[in-house]
Amino acid sequence: MLEEVKPLLQDHWGEVALNKNKLALDPDWSAYEHLEAQGQLKIFTAREEGTLVGYFVSFVYPSLHYKNRLFSSNDLTYLVPSHRKGFTGVNLIKFAESCLREDGVSVMMVSTATQKPFHKLMKYLRFSNSETLYSKYIGD
Repeated sequence: MLEEVKPLLQDHWGEVALNKNKLALDPDWSAYEHLEAQGQLKIFTAREEGTLVGYFVSFVYPSLHYKNRLFSSNDLTYLVPSHRKGFTGVNLIKFAESCLREDGVSVMMVSTATQKPFHKLMKYLRFSNSETLYSKYIGD
């Protein structure tokens, strides 16, 4: 699946990444593979006739605040622009939620970029806005 993800990931980065002139996209594929082998990375895909059109990637871990609970923290969510209307996104997130629940996850956290349609989708799926993330480049 890695080779089919790469073009979508590049498009995703192009749409939402900050500081593109300072931070080149350079995923640590071996770390992702290691986390997946440990059951700590869950990857869900959206496809049309077998072609990848989106993904939802989450880390699963025991909570440090609630030691008897598993949490899921979303790393990446992306749909190609042609599939952003309709129910592809809804179905992808509902499927991820169902699978994560079956895996014993108690809390599912999804980070969003600043696009308003995604916020509407999360409200529609009954997610609560619980935090705001600020980012600042402080490198050389």
